[in-house]
Amino acid sequence: MRSILPVIACLTLLSAGCERAALTAEGVTAEAAETGDADADRAFAAGTRGLVVARPASLPAGADAIAAAPPRTGGPLPALRVPAQPFVKTEYARFDEPWAMTFLPDGRLLVTEKQGRLRLFDPNTRQVGEIIGVPVVAYGGQGGFGDVVLHPQFAGNRLVYISYAEQGDGSTRGAAVTRATLTLDAGSGGSLSNLQVVWRQVPKVGGSAHYSHRIAFDRFGKLLISSGERQQMTPAQDMQSNLGKIVRLNADGSVPADNPFVAQGGVAAQVWTLGHRNVLGLAFDAAGRLWEHEMGPMGGDELNLVERGSNYGWPIVSNGDHYDGTPIPDHDTRPEFNAPEAWWTPVIAPSGFVIYSGSMFPYFRGHGFIGGLASQALVRIQFDGARAREATRYDMGRRIREVEQGPDGAIWLLEDGDNARLLKLTPVLP
Repeated sequence: MRSILPVIACLTLLSAGCERAALTAEGVTAEAAETGDADADRAFAAGTRGLVVARPASLPAGADAIAAAPPRTGGPLPALRVPAQPFVKTEYARFDEPWAMTFLPDGRLLVTEKQGRLRLFDPNTRQVGEIIGVPVVAYGGQGGFGDVVLHPQFAGNRLVYISYAEQGDGSTRGAAVTRATLTLDAGSGGSLSNLQVVWRQVPKVGGSAHYSHRIAFDRFGKLLISSGERQQMTPAQDMQSNLGKIVRLNADGSVPADNPFVAQGGVAAQVWTLGHRNVLGLAFDAAGRLWEHEMGPMGGDELNLVERGSNYGWPIVSNGDHYDGTPIPDHDTRPEFNAPEAWWTPVIAPSGFVIYSGSMFPYFRGHGFIGGLASQALVRIQFDGARAREATRYDMGRRIREVEQGPDGAIWLLEDGDNARLLKLTPVLP
C-alpha cells in the first residue's frame, strides 16, 4: 500500500487552490492543470483517482536532480540550458484523421490518414499529394491506417512498411503490416506495388480498439511491431496469441533464430516481450535500447524499457484500475513482472514517440518526446541510462497524435482528428 502521507500532502495543496498536485520521488509539488478529452475507450480515465501524477516509487533519492543539471558539453563551454519556452510553432498543412508520418530522404513526408489514404507532403511547396495502390483498411473506432516506416536500406530498395486494421471473417478484425515498393511520380504523388503482408495479429477478434501496430527497425535491421491486446486483456499472457506483445521479425517477416521463445514455435516464436496493453510508441535511444509507451486503463499509462523476453504484467498488474473501478494489483505487488520506468495517473494518453538526436535543439539531444492525447501536450522525457522520468510538458492546446524529428532537427507534430494541423517546432530565437 502506498504511503498515505504524500496523498494527504496532495489533498492539502488541492484544498489550497492548486489545480493539480504532482507526487514525485522527492515529495509533492503544485502544478497548473492540463485537461482534455480522452479516447473513447478511456472515457473514465482522465480526472479520476485523486488527481495525482505519479512517478516510480523505486527511483533512487536524487533522481529528479537529472533535470536540474543540464547536460555538459565538455571543456570550457557553458552548460546547455533549456529556454523557458523552447518552441515556435508553424502550421504547414492539414490532414483528416492523420495517424503517423515519416520523412523521405528528399525531405518530403509520408502521412497516413485513418480512412485509408497515404499522403505525400512537400514542406517546401506545401503541396499535398496522394500515394495510390495502398491496402484496403478496416476503418472504424481506433482502426484504419496506422504507422508508416522506411526500410533501413530504403535508398536502394524503395521499401516502405505500413500497418493497418484488416477485416477478417464476419465482424472480426486485426492489425497487419505490409511492405511495398514506393514509386514517386514527377508530380506530387506516387504508387505502391509488390505488396507483401509480413505480419498479422493472431487471432482476429471483434471490436475496433487497441491495435497498437507501431513499427520500428533496430540497428541490425530487425523489425519490431507492437501488437495491442484488442481490449481482450487475457491474450497478453497467452503465448498461443500474438496479441498484447511486441514481436520481433526479420525484414521479410520470418522469425529470427535468436528470439527468446523461438523453441515454442507458432506465433510464440515471434514474441520479443509480452504482457502489454496498447503500445502506441516505439523508439530506440542512442545506445540501441528500445523504449515503449502504452496506455493504461483508468490511470497507469506506462513508459517501459523493452528487455528481451520480459513480461510486463498486463492484465495481472497495472498502476491503474479497471474502468468500472475494480482495483488491479499494482506492479510493486508482483516483482516478477517488469515494472514501468515511469507512469502517469491521471493519464497523459500517450501517442507518438521520438528520442531526439538532432542539432537544432542541442539541449534536447537524447531526450524523448511523447504526444499527449488527453493531456493535449508534448511530454518531454529525460533519460539516465535505463532510468527515465518526465522532465516537463508543453501545452499544445490540441490532442497530439504523432511526433517526428525532421532532417534538419526540427520537431514535427500531427494533431489528432479531422482537419488536424501539421506543425513544425523550431527554437525560440534569443
